[in-house]
Amino acid sequence: MKISSSITIKASISDVFDVFTDLNKTPERVSEIKSLEVLEGPEKLAVGTKWKETRKVFGKEETETMWVSELKKNESYTVDAESHGSKYRSVITFKEVDGGTEVTWTFTGTPQTFGAKVMSIMFIFFAGATKKLVDKDLEDLKKACES
Repeated sequence: MKISSSITIKASISDVFDVFTDLNKTPERVSEIKSLEVLEGPEKLAVGTKWKETRKVFGKEETETMWVSELKKNESYTVDAESHGSKYRSVITFKEVDGGTEVTWTFTGTPQTFGAKVMSIMFIFFAGATKKLVDKDLEDLKKACES
């Protein structure tokens, strides 16, 4: 499964990148995140930063451990996770556009186990709902950047 979504934010690329990479304030900025605990590394994202995040997904709370595998300041960062037999990757890119910053979030889920591969057929039906979750996070972060 691969989902991509973009949003334009009326703020400088450095300000937008700072908001998106500040784990300390993420729970107050992203409405679906209920709690976040940094496990390794700084609260300001860096390669190797690892955290546990609890969020509301499809009506129930889920907790996942995530980590930053790549980061290029003011350009992009990559967050990886493994859960339920699948690998998940979010690549968030930042591009300067006229009057602001375009942020693109690409989410990929790749099944690794036989069970996850069988269940991946069902993920086709969840693609739309997953895109709505990504869109909501982007909207919440846009509000934080523009306020």
